[in-house]
Amino acid sequence: MSNYVLTMQGAMLDTTRMLEQFLAGVERRAYRMAVVATGLRDEALEIVQDSMTKLVQRYRDKDPTEWGPLFQMILQSTIRDWYRRRKVRNTVMQWVSQHSSDEDDEDVIEGYADPVGQSPEQQTKTAQAMVKLQQALRELPLRQQQAFLLRQWEGLDVLETARAMQVSEGSVKTHYSRAIQSLREKLEGYWP
Repeated sequence: MSNYVLTMQGAMLDTTRMLEQFLAGVERRAYRMAVVATGLRDEALEIVQDSMTKLVQRYRDKDPTEWGPLFQMILQSTIRDWYRRRKVRNTVMQWVSQHSSDEDDEDVIEGYADPVGQSPEQQTKTAQAMVKLQQALRELPLRQQQAFLLRQWEGLDVLETARAMQVSEGSVKTHYSRAIQSLREKLEGYWP
């Protein structure tokens, strides 16, 4: 084989490894975002898998620094598509939601601060606060939920969030501000 072919194969392997590392790094947070958005674990998993597949198929050759915002844009678009499909199913086929309140109660946001060193009472309060946070996030309108999760969980700035949500920067600021206000009101007794 020529040096050119070997160089190209090496570059492709490097890109593949970097892409795998990127996807492994965002997978858990993306899943949590999709669970919060849909309230359904299986649907959330499918949304994340579809988003990852689209990133690999369409953008694997992009600069790795662009993968984060591109992935978030794809993820948010896939979540919005899920809502559209769900609305059509509800309207046309009188589809009934299959999640129960029991599932909602056990579906707590994972990954909060390590409770090591906390008393059982503190651990219970933290767990209750996380349940309330998840409930409050689910009650937010979709755009507010997206803006909050992208800004807080993903650490995107306003411009990156606007690109991911495919809205203006002003719209991101408005949705984010409203989300913060709503969460403060709903979580008043649980967080300082």
